[in-house]
Amino acid sequence: MKHARVMMDGLVHGATERDGQLLLDDGRLVTEHAVQWLPPLSAVERPRTILALGLNYVDHARELEFKPPSEPLVFLKGERALNGHRQTTRRPAGVQFMHYECELAVVIGKTARKVRRDDAYEFIAGYTVANDYAIRDYLENWYRPNLRVKNRDGATPLGPWLVDRADVPDPMALALRSTVNGQVTQSGSTSDMIFDVPFLVEYFSAFMTLSPGDLILTGTPHGVVDCKVGDVVVTEIEGLGALMNTIAA
Repeated sequence: MKHARVMMDGLVHGATERDGQLLLDDGRLVTEHAVQWLPPLSAVERPRTILALGLNYVDHARELEFKPPSEPLVFLKGERALNGHRQTTRRPAGVQFMHYECELAVVIGKTARKVRRDDAYEFIAGYTVANDYAIRDYLENWYRPNLRVKNRDGATPLGPWLVDRADVPDPMALALRSTVNGQVTQSGSTSDMIFDVPFLVEYFSAFMTLSPGDLILTGTPHGVVDCKVGDVVVTEIEGLGALMNTIAA
């Protein structure tokens, strides 16, 4: 099932997908244009921890002229960085290179501590699409992602849907695609990750507790381009939906 979280008439609603429309938790059936989309996470299980992978695709590491990591390159994000479908993300004045990052986002479903790889999927609630914008001007180096690169308010759109784990038979075989103003600029597959989803759940839970609602953003493949004010960016993952975002001044 596909779940969403939206605002309508000043109230926050849970919703599910119904024949291309949104079925709100109060029984109303509305179009996607009638609501304000929020990150598709439960208010009760908001993320305590947002973990994000850098350089988790070999082709992207080469694109940025870095050696692929031998151990996950991970940084933390704050919840205020999250944004919703069909919302805007600001490009700060004066920056030279701001790019999207189409990423599979894993949503933890139950408390995970010292999870074995073979059991990892049992601890996942579902999956969604993340667009983890980065500003290369602010990057210090690949060991220390500068705070401004990845933790700006509203810089990480998420959604539109949270898709149940049971409805994604193999998250490691999903096509990813990004478009800017309708032109395809990035394509890849989750099968090309250096560190796959079961590995990451095992790796993180070995030394820290993952809680329901926590997020793991799994990195992006080759194909990032500079995004200008007014650009409409769509990051899409097979079976999970197409996440739309507009760059604002």
